[in-house]
Formats: sequence, C-alpha cells, structure tokens
Amino acid sequence: MRYARGDDLDSMADRYGSYSLLRTAECEGTDYRIQSRRGGSGVAVMAIHGGDIEPGTSEVAVALAADFHSLYLFEGVKHRGNRALHLASTRFDEPRGLHLALESEMVVTVHGCAEKDAVVLVGGLAAPVVRRIRDALDWAGFSVDTRDGLQGLHLRNVCNLGKSGGGVQVELSSGLRRAMFQDLTRSGRERTTETFHRLVAVLAPLLPRMEATHHPVRPRRRNCHADPHVLSPAGYRIPDGA
Repeated sequence: MRYARGDDLDSMADRYGSYSLLRTAECEGTDYRIQSRRGGSGVAVMAIHGGDIEPGTSEVAVALAADFHSLYLFEGVKHRGNRALHLASTRFDEPRGLHLALESEMVVTVHGCAEKDAVVLVGGLAAPVVRRIRDALDWAGFSVDTRDGLQGLHLRNVCNLGKSGGGVQVELSSGLRRAMFQDLTRSGRERTTETFHRLVAVLAPLLPRMEATHHPVRPRRRNCHADPHVLSPAGYRIPDGA
C-alpha cells in the first residue's frame, strides 16, 4: 500500500488524525521517540516517519543532515505495529517538528513507500531543487519517477512549510531501501551498503545552504509553542531503534 503525501489521501489510512490524539494513546520514549537539533544552513532534513514506521528513512536523514543542516526524526520504536504511528504529511502537527519546519528556510523530508522496485520519487514545491535532484539521481544510475499522490505539492505538506514556501520530498521505495542496508530490521540498518553511500553522496551536495534571514514567517496554520529539544551534533548518533 502506498500513502499519498501530496494531498489529504494519506490521512484516510492513519489511526490518528493528529499528534494530540497519538500522544494520548502512545507513550513517548517507549512507543516513539523524537530527536531534533538545529543546524546553521537554514535547511531542515526531516524523517517524520522514521524508525520502524518507514525503516531506513531515519538513517538517510541523519546522513544528509550531517553537521550542516537541522535534523528532525519522529521514530517508531515499538516491538510491532509501528505503522499506527504514521501521521499524514499534510496533517503533521507534532509541535517540535512543526516549529522547526516553520522556522527553517527550506525543508527536505525523507519518506519510504512500499513499491518493490528500486526507485526514488522526488517532489515538493521547490521546483528548481527538485529538478536538480532528479537529474543528478538519474545521471548517477538511480531510477527516478513520480507517482500521483506522492508528489508533495500540497501547501500543508510539511516539506512546504519552510519560510521559502517550497521544499523537497524524497520517497525511497522499499526495494531501494532494502538494497541500502543489510536488511530493514533495526540491527540490519546498522550495516549500510554501497547503494546507501552512493545515494547520500548524490543528494548531500544538492541540499541548498541558506543563511538564516530575518523576514517574517508566514502565518502559522497550527499552534507550535513548544520549545524544540535540541541535541548537540557531536553527541548525536544514528539511532539503533532501541
């Protein structure tokens, strides 16, 4: 099953329609965890379906953010049933993640779709960046495509909430993610393959480095007064899913 992130269709399959509903039934630190830290580039790399929700997306986001960009991970860490933690990209309202997105110049989200072929779907409203990413991936030998409902074009999609008004959504198919790790279990994701490193090597130089500006933020659609939990880049390590 694929979940549409370009519009509201993905919310139809979700157990929870908002973070407030999710947190009343699920326990942070036991069922899910949130990692957030600020970088200096103005770009935020976010895996809002990380951990075991869409396995492999956290690891890619960490590698892309490196020490330059802001990083946000919402990770499923349950023993089973992590799909229940999926919050639609057009309704994602976890306060720390929403705050980071709104305060960043541009947002790049990393997702996983269930397609068996090894393919990258690139979308979002930052059209010039999207084109450069598609062209670079194609030149490097990756299969690049688009799918209806997975184009990241909705204004409320978290990838488009940055100050620039447009971002990038990268969808990695199940087939590609399986080729990037020993396997998609928590322990298997600790061992990356050449495919993982080739993908990161192509994408990382294309993420724009923007100096933070002081122009007003667009009117916020949701309340996000919670202070983000900031992690030191030096103290952060790739999560093991525990």
